[in-house]
Amino acid sequence: MGFSFFPKEIQFFDLFTEQYAKLSEAVAALNSIFQEFTDCENKCKTINLLEENGNHVSRNIAKQLSLTFITPIDREDIHDINIAQEDLLNLIKAISTRIGLYDFTVLKFPSKRLVKNLSLMVEEVGRMLQRLRERKPVEDNAKKVKSLKYECEMILLVALGELYDLKGQGFDTVMEIVKWTHIYDRIEQAVNQAERLADIIEGVVLKNA
Repeated sequence: MGFSFFPKEIQFFDLFTEQYAKLSEAVAALNSIFQEFTDCENKCKTINLLEENGNHVSRNIAKQLSLTFITPIDREDIHDINIAQEDLLNLIKAISTRIGLYDFTVLKFPSKRLVKNLSLMVEEVGRMLQRLRERKPVEDNAKKVKSLKYECEMILLVALGELYDLKGQGFDTVMEIVKWTHIYDRIEQAVNQAERLADIIEGVVLKNA
């Protein structure tokens, strides 16, 4: 076998797709928890495993980036997409972990709407990644993500209003407020991160148009 001075070309878009697959599966499992509220323990374990596997993919992307001279898009853009996907997956795990810890008997309706919207945002991000690979515009996808984010902001305001309007001043009421505040905070962070990921991809597409 001959020796080549040229390094093997790394298919970063394939790695992004692999990374996104973990993200997509995790948000689907999270959405299933919130919509069905069944078999939560196993679904949380699934999300934990997906997050662990996603971290391996993220480290592989970082490693390959450090070893590669020629990349299909700017190096900092590869880094930003990689970290943004990893951070979003970590936030999804954070939400599921708290659901598993807090021993709820019922989930509040606004939380179901928020997580459903989050899953739709992630789906749209997946389409944007594919269009980035194909060097196609993503403006319409970005607009959908922004619209879902805006709807989440409205839902969150209603959710917090309902939460702080709870009657009673006992320990159980206070603890419910604290727990749900934590849940809503992590959901809000995940929604913001999904929008940030979409913004990054849109910026990369525009730069390479």
